[in-house]
Amino acid sequence: MGVFASTDDPGSTGHEQVVFCQDKQSGLRAIIGIHSTALGPALGGTRFYPYPSEEAALADVLDLSRGMAYKNALAGLDHGGGKAVIWGDPEELKSEALLRAYGRFVESLGGRYYTACDVGTYVADMDVVARETRYVTGRSVEHGGAGDSSVLTAWGVFQGMRAGAEHLWGNPTLRGRRVGVAGLGKVGKHLTGHLLDDGAEVVATDVSPRALEWTRTTYPQVDLVADATALVSSDIDVYAPCALGGALDDDTVTELRARMVAGAANNQLAHPGIEKLLADRGVLYAPDYVVNAGGVIQVADEIEGFDFDRAKLRATRIFDTTREILRLADAEGVPPAVAADRLAERRMADVGRLRSIHLR
Repeated sequence: MGVFASTDDPGSTGHEQVVFCQDKQSGLRAIIGIHSTALGPALGGTRFYPYPSEEAALADVLDLSRGMAYKNALAGLDHGGGKAVIWGDPEELKSEALLRAYGRFVESLGGRYYTACDVGTYVADMDVVARETRYVTGRSVEHGGAGDSSVLTAWGVFQGMRAGAEHLWGNPTLRGRRVGVAGLGKVGKHLTGHLLDDGAEVVATDVSPRALEWTRTTYPQVDLVADATALVSSDIDVYAPCALGGALDDDTVTELRARMVAGAANNQLAHPGIEKLLADRGVLYAPDYVVNAGGVIQVADEIEGFDFDRAKLRATRIFDTTREILRLADAEGVPPAVAADRLAERRMADVGRLRSIHLR
């Protein structure tokens, strides 16, 4: 796969920069993708994952960094879109040396990219990365950070779900609705708590026996099913993908019985056109990069000196953003994902244009 060919992104300017990083002694193989700095330094997490190939790792970082550009724009942040992936099994490869080597590569970009946590990386890892770079957020409270960003990610997803419920059923609550949560990890478990507090019924699944056991102990009222396939075809009102991307493909949409999709996973649509297929079947899709922006709002707030109440208020506004996108989608006769893209591209163009005003 050629890098220039793979960054030929129709409908956008493509990626500004893609950096391949290797430190043989520690085993580090990482790719940093910067999609856009139109709104400011790129911001996005580091995913540590055992990809089947280098091509798969590259494809993921390109998709994820583009998604972060749109997410940050719609969240009202002064940050562009970036993402990084470390290729390998974190259970086997993760070490202080590897994380610090990665931190030095981030530092070498001179502030064009701020990193944070993602799948396979945690707050403690960011504290190690920060020993080599200034451009890291999502750090521990002990080191002046905000701690676990999944807290506000889940809160934002819940707000987006409430806006979808208002749009569909006339009332911004999930009370009495049956919500299927696919993935009970860092975000899914917090989202489950919000839904239960709101009076929803929750049915859920996860590939991890540990996560399932935690849920049985903490929330015994949750109905656990065997796998995501069983969850999708079950009698649910809302489907919340909260694991890895690509959860919505042609087969899944055909089997889906929910009226709404709103979840924390990034890049939920397996390929372009799925958003139209959902709309044709009468399924309301709350775009993932809109509703799951609470985490990036939290880590962005940390850069200016973290205040939880301020960050939570900003994440709560995801309700208003989602409501506006759904209204615009109806008014223009397009799927919500298209309406969201248009809003994000408008902000990147309008604000990014100001960079042409020269400052000494």
